[in-house]
Amino acid sequence: MSNSSSITQFLLLPFTDTRELQLLHFWLFLGIYLAALLGNGLIITTIAWDQHLHTPMYFFLLNLALLDLGSISTIVPKSMANSLWDTRVISYAGCAAQLFLFFFLASAEFYLLTVMSYDRYVAICKPLHYGTLLGSRACVHMAAAAWATGFLYSLLHTANTFSLPLCKGNALAQFFCEIPQILKLSCSHSYLREVWLLVFSLLIGFGCFVFIVLSYVQIFRAVLRIPSEQGRHKAFSTCLPHLAVVSLFLSTAMFAHLKPPSISSPSLDLVVSVLYSVVPPAVNPLIYSMRNQELKDALWKLMTGFLLNL
Repeated sequence: MSNSSSITQFLLLPFTDTRELQLLHFWLFLGIYLAALLGNGLIITTIAWDQHLHTPMYFFLLNLALLDLGSISTIVPKSMANSLWDTRVISYAGCAAQLFLFFFLASAEFYLLTVMSYDRYVAICKPLHYGTLLGSRACVHMAAAAWATGFLYSLLHTANTFSLPLCKGNALAQFFCEIPQILKLSCSHSYLREVWLLVFSLLIGFGCFVFIVLSYVQIFRAVLRIPSEQGRHKAFSTCLPHLAVVSLFLSTAMFAHLKPPSISSPSLDLVVSVLYSVVPPAVNPLIYSMRNQELKDALWKLMTGFLLNL
């Protein structure tokens, strides 16, 4: 039996033990990671470069791209390195850092998505008050609140999780460090303290979810009252990307953590964990750029300007 003071490293769950498939996993994750870097990097650069995009909606989108870049960079490079070098090891400090950063960035992203739903609600349901309710100072404060809340929650959860005595080995049933997997190694009833913290966080998350749903109920009611078809299409085009991102983020995370134990298996758990931790940061830029003509035009201007200057 070991305890947390004697654990110097953890063993992550490998995708496969076959060398050829390990290399396939490396190249697949490399492709996804490069796509995420390119997509989010282009969104950040385009919004920062184009003065026409210096509006609340694009300010929040820039923050979302930063969070996506951070979250995928927290777990994917380590998983790629483990597959390339045929190892499962992550250091104790590395595991704590990975858990803290991923929880921080993922929770901050959810709070930011909640703020973005409020932005869309004000833009469509209260357009005359948009400049007042979402001035530059208010936007900075809301984005900072999302980042700060995620940071504080993550700090609290990480400190509490790694203060628990661990005596059930050091093997994690996940390809990155995650709170539920660390709790499974605990040999003390004090782990219930972290469980209650997670329940409290879930309740706050549920409150954010209800807020998003109610915002979109009001948004759809307002859009359907717009007399012109062109006006309805324009309103929907600014809302649907955000709604798609929220749906992807929530559906994959909820299925991963709330699926029945009867259908759980190591291979299914790995696939589902990839869906909620790796796929959204890579897909979000595509979702926003496909439906947003203004962003596509600005991106095209940026690319053509760059090529002409070569």
